[in-house]
Amino acid sequence: MNISPNWLREFVDLEVDNFRLAQDLTHVGIAVESIVGEGDATIFEMDITTNRVDAMNHYGIARECSAVYDINLIPIKPKLPAFIREASFPIEILDADLCARYTARAVCDVRIRKSPPHIAQRLLIEEHHGVNNIADATNYVLMELGHPTHAFDLDLLEGGKIVVRRARKGETLKTLDGIMRELDPEDLIIADAVKPVALAGIMGGFDTMITAKTRNVLIESAWFDPAAVRRTSRRLGMHTDASHRFERGADWGGTSLACDRVAELVLEIAGGKLGAHHDAIARDLRREAVHLDRAELKRILGQEIPETDIVRILRRLGFEPTAQRATAVALSASTPIAVVETPDSYSVEVPTWRLDVEREIDVIEEIARVYGFNNFANTLPAFAGGVVELPHARAESSLRARLLALGYDEAVSTTFISAADAQRFAGEPAVALENPLSEEAPVLRTTLVPGMLQMLAWNFNRDAKDLRLFEMGHIFSAIRNRVGERGSLCFAGTGAATENSMEAKSRALDFFDIKGDAEDLLSIFAAESVRFDAPGADYYHPGRSAKIVLGKKVVGQLGQLHPEIAATRKFKQDVWLAEFDIEHLFALPLRESRYEKLSRFPQVERDFSLLLDSTVKYEMLQRLLEALHIPELRQVQARELFRGGTVPEGKYSMLLHLTFQSIERTLRDEEVAAWSQKVIAAIEALGGSLRT
Repeated sequence: MNISPNWLREFVDLEVDNFRLAQDLTHVGIAVESIVGEGDATIFEMDITTNRVDAMNHYGIARECSAVYDINLIPIKPKLPAFIREASFPIEILDADLCARYTARAVCDVRIRKSPPHIAQRLLIEEHHGVNNIADATNYVLMELGHPTHAFDLDLLEGGKIVVRRARKGETLKTLDGIMRELDPEDLIIADAVKPVALAGIMGGFDTMITAKTRNVLIESAWFDPAAVRRTSRRLGMHTDASHRFERGADWGGTSLACDRVAELVLEIAGGKLGAHHDAIARDLRREAVHLDRAELKRILGQEIPETDIVRILRRLGFEPTAQRATAVALSASTPIAVVETPDSYSVEVPTWRLDVEREIDVIEEIARVYGFNNFANTLPAFAGGVVELPHARAESSLRARLLALGYDEAVSTTFISAADAQRFAGEPAVALENPLSEEAPVLRTTLVPGMLQMLAWNFNRDAKDLRLFEMGHIFSAIRNRVGERGSLCFAGTGAATENSMEAKSRALDFFDIKGDAEDLLSIFAAESVRFDAPGADYYHPGRSAKIVLGKKVVGQLGQLHPEIAATRKFKQDVWLAEFDIEHLFALPLRESRYEKLSRFPQVERDFSLLLDSTVKYEMLQRLLEALHIPELRQVQARELFRGGTVPEGKYSMLLHLTFQSIERTLRDEEVAAWSQKVIAAIEALGGSLRT
């Protein structure tokens, strides 16, 4: 909303410039987003929070200025003549729950014309270009006082009365925007003796609007239930200046003032004679006083606030604090009895326009923000304990650091997934939500894979092709009618693989890349006997996936996303995934980094071209060579793998590359030859042989 500081100065005698005023208002929570224009044409573009309806107008912000600068607020007291012409129009409120108060005043013998320049100019602050002097008067008062009002053509109200009731089934109303609205029995309306004439708190009716023929007007000002106004406005898709305020809570006590202020303006700019005034009160919304304990005030704010400041701030804001003092009696043998009164607490009457203040803490907030947060001493909160590191903090930090070093970016997906994904990607029953945020995601995630695929799809749709993402989070399952929760890790790669050489040709990421990254993560932990057993779950490619087995426990799986699932999600490139149950990993100790001096002696390399049975896996060969316990055997690598051609069926050929090196001396040929014979013998024991 827009506010004119020049208009504010009519209510408070401000000595500060507009720039300082904007800063000070922002510091107390009445935010000025920007300043437009200069001099008398300056406009503050405000961002008023939804709970502060009282500040959505010039007089409400002037009240804030009064409290900030401790200056008097000039009251608005409409000057109205005595009744000259009586116009009787009884008011019936048939639903006190939805309408607590309805105030109306008649003005007769008016002349409809354009508004004078000073009114029209101020309406432009909120980009109102004027309708006629009567409608402009209601808009002017809305900007000034913040309470919505409406004017009817009194002569078009049939039966000479106002009825506030719910709509009847089948009733319709043509609103001021020219649209015929079908009413619902839950809608609150203003009616005459025959028909609806306005949607309560939203918009007036077309058939009773002010026109050039209007001579007598009825000005209304009321309090309507916020929920009822919100329900009707949402159902009809209508949002007006009036509904915006009524939905958030109007001032029950301000109906008569707003009505009189509009009448004063109408008499000024449209002439006429003042008619009768009716104020129908269906129920009193004044609230009980709030108890404010000074000890609680000090506990919350951390320091003592002087009594004079407490009383001053609250009264400037419209509250009425009454001190409740405890009496202390001082006794002395040499002096008479002395009675000392000390303020202990306050009973604070809350003004009707502050619907957001209900509890003691709300009153404390009012004192704190106006007193000035910058006036509080900088102190650290009391803390008697010590910082306690979570049990798996180091392990989690190590995993995250390693993945980032491997080129993966951390991502976070939603905790909710669809029932179809829960069934497709997990073998455990999912936990259904009683009140899901959407029908598309009604269960807690049983795995991180659906979220990872969704994030990949989001990137693919934005032409990002080379991706490496990881997520650490919790997954859930229903176990014996109880919710089970455990930690999980998922990382995915797709697109081009990272090459060590800048000159190397780009290649697509493959199984061995993702497997190598998984092995790198496992190296963080003191894990022994790690193996990869094919295949993985059924949502992986059956020939390009494996389970990760640690001892006898399956701690994860990895591989290529199944082509059918990739096609369903419209992926046009291979996606490689890896999952870990990190609860199993966290049960292992972290591997301690140890320094080992680099050898200054040369390496000796040997290649063995082997012919092996198809049932022999590389990890079997690796464990066999480890069992030889040759300290100088530093590295074992499978360089080439070949099937078909001259290789018999049921066999495959492998080029095995071994590196020997000592840190104490140069190796002799006979030593390397002896170790090579041990390697050949071990391979032959496994059923393999050297290729000739």
